[in-house]
Amino acid sequence: MYKVLIADDHAVVRFGLSTLVNKQPEFEVVDEAANGTDTYLRVEQGDIDILIMDLSMPPGESGLITTKRIHDNFPKVRILILSMHEEQEYINQALHNGAMSYVLKSSSDDELLHALHELMNGQEYVDQNIKLTTDDLAEINQDGTNVKLEGYKGLSKRESEVLPLITLGYSNKEIASELFISTKTVEAHKANIMAKLHLKNRAELIRYAIHNKLIDL
Repeated sequence: MYKVLIADDHAVVRFGLSTLVNKQPEFEVVDEAANGTDTYLRVEQGDIDILIMDLSMPPGESGLITTKRIHDNFPKVRILILSMHEEQEYINQALHNGAMSYVLKSSSDDELLHALHELMNGQEYVDQNIKLTTDDLAEINQDGTNVKLEGYKGLSKRESEVLPLITLGYSNKEIASELFISTKTVEAHKANIMAKLHLKNRAELIRYAIHNKLIDL
């Protein structure tokens, strides 16, 4: 039995996916999440084999960034992106960042189920309605990361979790509660983030995050 986490910002979508997946004898939906931060924290708790995740779950961390963080820190979790984004830029970036599968929300349920069974067998799968050229494959398989900012790549795991919460206007106390850390630790992370990114205030951080597709608003 493969344990599945479903991440989407729409409750009705999560319900529909859970109903569909739970009808399959090989899979069990064990939890749901509505944004990137909660998705990462749930994966961090363990017992997730497959993550079905939307790319756009505003407000908060971009699904592209969540994909990369989960793949980097929990490589055994198989990530299936289920998205409305048909633009090649999103598809290539998601696969480059560690997603094993990319399925369009406009596709049939059978397409999603086929992707799930491929993941179950350890195989990558891209929606049959998506055509990947040799240039796309080169972009997906290139070395390094497409987040072209050394400062961001230098953030710690916890600093990466604090960043989107700062941009959303969470107080230090609220961030501490969300991440189960002390307010003093939050203050230290904030200071480190600003120093590493060479930013002066929250307004500059918001512009930075939006410009580099680190968050969805």
